[in-house]
Amino acid sequence: MDALNALLTRNSASKLIDPAPAKGELQQIISAALRSPDHARLRPWRFLLIEGQAREALGTLFAEATKRAKTGTSPEILQKASSKSQRAPLIVVVIASTAAHPKVPHLEQQLSAGCAAQNILLAAHALGYAGIWRTGAMAYHQIVRDGLGLASNEEITGFIYLGTMSGEPKVIPELNPDHFATYWTPSS
Repeated sequence: MDALNALLTRNSASKLIDPAPAKGELQQIISAALRSPDHARLRPWRFLLIEGQAREALGTLFAEATKRAKTGTSPEILQKASSKSQRAPLIVVVIASTAAHPKVPHLEQQLSAGCAAQNILLAAHALGYAGIWRTGAMAYHQIVRDGLGLASNEEITGFIYLGTMSGEPKVIPELNPDHFATYWTPSS
């Protein structure tokens, strides 16, 4: 698939099944993430790959975080939180790993990590896989952060769920670029 076609046809898929990208494909996907805009070559991102039984451990973290966040949490709610880790055969946790820099503000480094996440989705799509970027409360909960080994200068940009699309892609309405882009004319 050519790059423009990948950009114009990428679509989030919430129902993902096996297979996930194979190791060689995953290396290509991560290599694409490493091509994100990166002022001063800070490389303000890293990636955790979660598959197999590690997804169950992530589910345990999600359940524990949910339990701590809400008193009197029912077993059904805890099970629902835990099951989020089973949404796809592979989860890529994109982590913004920022550092103080005189020319590159924190926000720019976070955006670079966001571009890396988008590149992961685009590369997976170009290879014939599907994915969805999710955040939610678990991306910000200290139990999840600690459980995943985040440092104090790191934050979760997103959980990128990857696999093979189950079912048909959702229909995305065509948007008119003219509604979102205009030429600026300086005032006289």
